[in-house]
Amino acid sequence: MANNSYVPFHLPSIGEEEIAAVEKVLRSGWLTTGPVTMEFEKEFANYTGCKHALAVNSGTSALQLALDAIGLKHDDEVLVPTYTFTATAEVVTYFGAKPVLCDSVPGGFNIDPEDASRRLTSKTKAIIPVHLGGEPCDMAAIRSLAVRHNLHVIEDAAHALPASFGGKRVGAISELTAFSFYATKTITTGEGGMLTTDDDAHAERAVRMRLHGIGKDAWKRYSRTGSWKYEVLDAGYKFNLPDILAAVGREQLLKSDKFYQQRRALAERYLSKLAQLEELELPPLGPVGSQHAWHLFIIRIRPDQLGIDRDAFIEQLKEAGIGTSVHFIPLHRHPFYQERYGVGPEAFPRADNAYLRAVSIPIFPSLSDVEQNTVVESIKQVISKNRKNKSVTYDTSKPNAVRC
Repeated sequence: MANNSYVPFHLPSIGEEEIAAVEKVLRSGWLTTGPVTMEFEKEFANYTGCKHALAVNSGTSALQLALDAIGLKHDDEVLVPTYTFTATAEVVTYFGAKPVLCDSVPGGFNIDPEDASRRLTSKTKAIIPVHLGGEPCDMAAIRSLAVRHNLHVIEDAAHALPASFGGKRVGAISELTAFSFYATKTITTGEGGMLTTDDDAHAERAVRMRLHGIGKDAWKRYSRTGSWKYEVLDAGYKFNLPDILAAVGREQLLKSDKFYQQRRALAERYLSKLAQLEELELPPLGPVGSQHAWHLFIIRIRPDQLGIDRDAFIEQLKEAGIGTSVHFIPLHRHPFYQERYGVGPEAFPRADNAYLRAVSIPIFPSLSDVEQNTVVESIKQVISKNRKNKSVTYDTSKPNAVRC
């Protein structure tokens, strides 16, 4: 199955518009946070339907500012999914608080509100649902849990632009929402993020804290309209997004809907072409009335029907020239969380089961039909080679192969 060609797991969609925008900033003489970043914030707020959008240097920084805004304190607890990247939980530890890991919903990846409710204590202050892969969480159930127990809701929307739930875009649903513009995300600035909120006090606090705790409009102090005088009001952070990266973000945001339509079309083709494979479990589509952002397309193998495990499945796809990844290794499997919080797989059976079977396959706007067909046919060949029931075969010579 060796293949000299290679279909990458991801490629960013950067065009001449982004290059020209960066050049314009470089020629302007203003490189750090400034007017371009301010415009990016306004445009992002308008796009998501929120009141305030605050640009920062990463999605992790956006989460940290959100926790700062709610006044998280030492020994507080925050409910987080174990099925996520470490950033979701690590920011909780920055405050001396405890991330309380929660299992996934049955048959899926996102946090299970019922499991989260069983892990509540008198110290629980917030919950951070993660829209994994762009699939919206059940925000109605999470909101209900939060209201009953007086919890803050901070959405980790690193994968979720432009997902929606209940007719609202993610970013305009909860008290605070954190987005990521990392290189692999649905829109990118290379490194960067955004915090959204409708709460004026939260926004004012985040603006101050993202730039050393200096008073409002600190970025203007070297401009014609600014002043050299400034006041440090808090011990803040260095989280501001420079205009060079914001310029890329503005152009990417203009293409966000197009990128989404392209990813959605790819997802629909995968769903159609892979549906016949009983050895695979396809990604959940999300709650009724929601819109999946399709940042990731995560298939899960059924090892009881194959003679190989997930790792061997990935290796055989690699040999066939297909780039893949795994999103994510659950937090309870990492030494830090095991040693500090005494967690293990037995406490998170659904998340652990999903992880052991999960493979993320390529889905990005510039993925061609030919490349996608190659991915599909390679998956079918790996399954055909390794399925336990050898009497079931596929005609892999045809682009739209069917069981025969």
